[in-house]
Amino acid sequence: MPIPEDVTGEEIDKGVRQELMSLPKTLAEDVAKNLVMVAKLLDDDPERAYQYSRVALRLASRVAAVREAAGFASYGVGKYAEALAEFRAARRMTGNSDLWPVMADCERGMGRPERALAMAGEPEVQKLDRAGQVEMRMVAAGARRDMGQADAAVVTLQSPELASHAIQPWTARLRYAYADALLAVGREEEAREWFAKALEADQGGTTDASDRLAELDGVEFVDALDLEQEADDEAPRPVEEPTAVGPMDATEAAEDAVEEEAGDEAEDEGAEEPAEEASPVAETTSEDGQARPEKAGDDS
Repeated sequence: MPIPEDVTGEEIDKGVRQELMSLPKTLAEDVAKNLVMVAKLLDDDPERAYQYSRVALRLASRVAAVREAAGFASYGVGKYAEALAEFRAARRMTGNSDLWPVMADCERGMGRPERALAMAGEPEVQKLDRAGQVEMRMVAAGARRDMGQADAAVVTLQSPELASHAIQPWTARLRYAYADALLAVGREEEAREWFAKALEADQGGTTDASDRLAELDGVEFVDALDLEQEADDEAPRPVEEPTAVGPMDATEAAEDAVEEEAGDEAEDEGAEEPAEEASPVAETTSEDGQARPEKAGDDS
C-alpha cells in the first residue's frame, strides 16, 4: 500500500512508539507509517484503513498496538469476528481491560447480544475508567434492544453520567443513545428533548442529533444538487437542425426549395385537372340520309 510522502511515522502516539522500539529501526518506521494511515482513514475510508492495518499486522503481529489497530480497522468494516480475535490478542499481550466494551459490542455485531449483556456484568467492567464504564453501559443498552427489551434499555442508560450537566467526551453519545431508546418505546416528546441535549453537547459532530431533531419536527431537507439535476432534466431540449446537404449556401438552398415547391404544385394541379375530353356529339339523320350534328337546345 502506498504511503504519502508527508507521513513520517512520527505522528503516532508516544506509547505506541515505545512498543515499536522492540523492532528493527527500518521495520518500526514502516509499521508506524501504516498505523498512521489506519488512524487517518478509519473514519472516512474504513476499507483503506483496513488494508493498511493488514500490512502492519503482517509486519509486526506480536506488537499489541498493531493488534489493537487491526481490531479497530476490522470493526470499522463490520468484520466483527476478526475484530474480536484481534482485541483478545491485544488484551492477552497487555493484560488490561480497556477493550472490554468494544469486545462486547463485537459480540452484538455477531448476533450474540446475550453474551454482550453477560460481559456487562463481569468484574472487568469495574476495572474500566469512567469513560469505559459509560461505553459499557451503552453497549449493554444496545444488547437489551437487540433482545427486544426496549424498556430495559431505557432504564440501563439512566445513570449519574446521563443526569450530569458537565460536558464530557462521551456526553453527546450517551444522551443520543438515551433519546433513541426513548423514541423506540414511543416517548417522542422526551426523545426530542434528549436529542436537543445531545446536539448541545456534540461539539465535534459525532452524532446526527440535528437530523433526528429535524425529522421529529417534520422538517425535510432538500439537497440543492438534487434540485439542480431535476431542473436540468425538466429543461426543454433544443431541436436539432437538419444537416445541410452539399456546399450551397442558405440563399441557394432557399431558392431551390421554392422552385421545387412550385414544380410540385404544378404537377399536382396537372394531376388534379386532366385535359377536357371532347364530348360525344349526338347525331341525327337528315331526310337526305346524311348525318349532321345536333345543336344544343334544338328541340325541334
